[in-house]
Amino acid sequence: MNNNRICDLFQIKYPIIQAGMIWCSGWKLASAVSNAGGLGIIGSGSMYPEILKEHIEKCKAATDKPFAVNVPMLYPDIEKHIQIIIDLKVPVVFTSAGNPKTWTSILKQHGIKVVHVVSSAKFAKKSEAAGVDAVVGEGFEAGGHNGREETTTLCLIPAIKEAVKIPVIAAGGIATGRAMLAAFALGAEGVQIGSRFVASLESSAHQAFKQSVINVNEGDTMLALKKLTPVRLIKNKFFEEVFLAEKNGADENTLKEMLGRGRAKKGMFEGDLNEGELEIGQAASLIKEIKPAAAIVDEIWNEFLEAKKELLQ
Repeated sequence: MNNNRICDLFQIKYPIIQAGMIWCSGWKLASAVSNAGGLGIIGSGSMYPEILKEHIEKCKAATDKPFAVNVPMLYPDIEKHIQIIIDLKVPVVFTSAGNPKTWTSILKQHGIKVVHVVSSAKFAKKSEAAGVDAVVGEGFEAGGHNGREETTTLCLIPAIKEAVKIPVIAAGGIATGRAMLAAFALGAEGVQIGSRFVASLESSAHQAFKQSVINVNEGDTMLALKKLTPVRLIKNKFFEEVFLAEKNGADENTLKEMLGRGRAKKGMFEGDLNEGELEIGQAASLIKEIKPAAAIVDEIWNEFLEAKKELLQ
C-alpha cells in the first residue's frame, strides 16, 4: 500500500495486524498472517517463558517476514518474556494493560519497534510521550480485556488521531474490509483484528470455541467483570453466574473467587463452553466460517479495496 506509515513501520504488505490473543495466537497463526502480507502476533499472555521461546523460534522457522509478540504488562514473569524477546531479536512488540514507560525505552535500545494498546486519547498521549512508534486504539466492541471507559471505536479513533502525531491502528469491531475502510476514514492507518482470526484454521483455540464463535448472533456477547478487569464474553453458564452476581452487588473478592484460575484456558483452549471464559468481540456475529488465515487476510484486503472503489464512484 502506497504511503502507509504502518506498512513502512513494520515492513509489511498490508496494514492488517492480527491481535495477540491469549490461547488463540501461537506461532502457526502468527506466521500464517505474516506470510499472507499482514503482521502476525504471538500472544505471550498465556505462555510460560520457555513456551514463548519455543513459539518465537518456530515462528522464525515458518516465516522470513516480520512478526510481533504481544506482552500484557500484567504478566507476572514479564522480565523473562522481555529478555527472551530481546535475545531472539523479535522485530516488533505490542504492549498492553500497563504503563508504556516501563519497557519502551529498553526495547527500543535493542532496535525493537514498540506499539502500545490504549482505550483513550489520554493514554495515547502518554504512550506517545513514552516513545512508542504507534498506538492501537481499542474500542468497546473488542473481545477480551476492554477499556473501562466503554468508548466505541467510532468515537475513539478520531479522538486519538487528533491527540497524537504517531500512526494510529484501530481495533474493536473490525472483522471485514468495509469496517477496515471505516476505520481509515476515521483516521487510522492500520487495523488490528482479533475475533476474525480466532475462527481461523491456524488459531490455537479449541475447535468447540471456534464453532461457538461462528454461531454467535447479534447481542450474544457482553462486557462483564467490570470491578476486576472488564472483559467481553460470550453469554454462557459462567457468564450468567457472573452477571447475576454483579447484579446482586458482588464485591471484587467474590468475583475473583468466581473467576478462579485458568478460566479463559478452560473455555478457549480446552473447549469447555459452559464453565469457561469465552472472550470474543461483537464482530463475531459477522463471522460465519472457519477459514485459513491467508484467505482471511485476502478477503479483508479485497473487500477494503472494493468498498473504497464503490465510495469513489
